[in-house]
Amino acid sequence: MNRNESRVIIMTILYQVFMYQTNKIDYSLDEVINENLSIDNSFVKEMVNGILDKKEDLFKTANEHLKDWKISRLGLTDQAILSMGIYELLYTDTPDIVAINEAVELAKKYSDDKVKNMINGVLDKVYHKKID
Repeated sequence: MNRNESRVIIMTILYQVFMYQTNKIDYSLDEVINENLSIDNSFVKEMVNGILDKKEDLFKTANEHLKDWKISRLGLTDQAILSMGIYELLYTDTPDIVAINEAVELAKKYSDDKVKNMINGVLDKVYHKKID
């Protein structure tokens, strides 16, 4: 499984977890991960655990860069994509351009154009704040 495929699985897992959290449904993170992975994948597990550990900070960062919106108003898929993009930019050694491009590509496939552009804009602002 390549990184592109892994990111789709990460997005799917995050969507499920965010849905469970929003609806106050008990879940086991290990079970959600295992339901979505046919083979053991440390990248997926590390990303999901890292994103969930930093969720509050990631949402705060997103809200600082969203204009007239809050991340909580976005769909769960969009929240997952944006969280993953911000996490990769700030907390991994993934090249910045790759982190942004991967998130935008997911948004092209799973979000509408307005949200895709919003995600791209937020990630661009996070990137520029990071390098300043």
